[in-house]
Amino acid sequence: MQRLYAFLRRHPTGVDTFWAVVLLGFSLLWVGTTSPAVGNPLAYGVVAVLLSLVVALRRRAPEKMLLLTVALGLVQLALGLEPFVADFAMLVIVFTVAAHDGARWASRLALVGGLSAATLSALRWPMDGIESAAATVFFTVIMTVPFALAWVLGDSLRTRRAYFAQLEERASRLEQEREAQAKVAVAAERARIARELHDVVAHNVSVMVVQADGAAYVMDSSPETAKQALETISTTGRQALAEMRRLLGILRTGEHQEAGEYVPQPDVQQIEDLVEQVRSAGLTVDFAIEGSPRPLPSGVELTAYRIVQEALTNTRKHGGPDVGASVRLVYFDDGLGLLVEDDGRGAPQEMYEDGGADGRGHGLIGMRERVGMVGGTLDAGPRPGGGFRISALLPLKPAH
Repeated sequence: MQRLYAFLRRHPTGVDTFWAVVLLGFSLLWVGTTSPAVGNPLAYGVVAVLLSLVVALRRRAPEKMLLLTVALGLVQLALGLEPFVADFAMLVIVFTVAAHDGARWASRLALVGGLSAATLSALRWPMDGIESAAATVFFTVIMTVPFALAWVLGDSLRTRRAYFAQLEERASRLEQEREAQAKVAVAAERARIARELHDVVAHNVSVMVVQADGAAYVMDSSPETAKQALETISTTGRQALAEMRRLLGILRTGEHQEAGEYVPQPDVQQIEDLVEQVRSAGLTVDFAIEGSPRPLPSGVELTAYRIVQEALTNTRKHGGPDVGASVRLVYFDDGLGLLVEDDGRGAPQEMYEDGGADGRGHGLIGMRERVGMVGGTLDAGPRPGGGFRISALLPLKPAH
């Protein structure tokens, strides 16, 4: 049964042609049996053939078939051809035009023609045996009802089809928007993980390199100092490995369970430990806190920690020998201020402008991205008298 239904849906013109042939057969049969009474059988036959053509082509050219039907109706009125079996095609074309997603004038014309057909027929051919005007009006209304129902049914079908098409379009659009949002979320998560990995690797590896160089330099003259440097390398390496496991665990479900202890995100309180670690690596750092410390949003605390970490890493990499740095944390009523300065030679100009022609400078780019995510501001560049300065203001509430 499903195959038959699918076949009929694939061949609508064939189905309409079949019913047109059936209608034509009944119409010619009526003409053959009643032609002596009604007269003019040739005219009835021509009208029957043309109305059957209307049924056959109703879905291929509904507007043209409607105009042909209107013309045939006027011809019947002019020639005095009484309504007969083939006029059923008028009901069919009224329904078809109302259900078609075509020009609205055709639907309105079909409605007007359908509502006026019975009235014109009653005026042209008065009913035999009915002399009362009320009875004539009653029967005229009864004959008008099928045309009105055909138009209402077709228009309802058109509206329903348009509604479902709109739902499908909306569902498709929402699906596309969901895919676009998923891609944006994936890109943002990748960028976040890339920033975290950069901060972890750049800071900890630079500390390990400095300590390894120092240990190699004093290995013979001061074994105890070399041993302390190696212990610092070991501690820093474990810390870096733990943080990298935490980050990579995000990419795989349950990874943190296999990787061991889950390391929480760094916060402002750990900045002091970070400064002590940098000091142990040989960099002189002055650290101070102004204002009343208080809990901050986790995003602000992580951003503050990463900015200080990246700034001190850049100081070690670009500050030169005998460089000193200072870190200031200032608690305001509506935010947290950061000021990291050093008195070294600073990074080259291209390192902090547009990422550098050589593709470097991703640390400062990452700083700006982090600060932008929490709605803050960042100023980075050489300071008067030499050295480098990084100043940031992180609001307690992100900007909308």
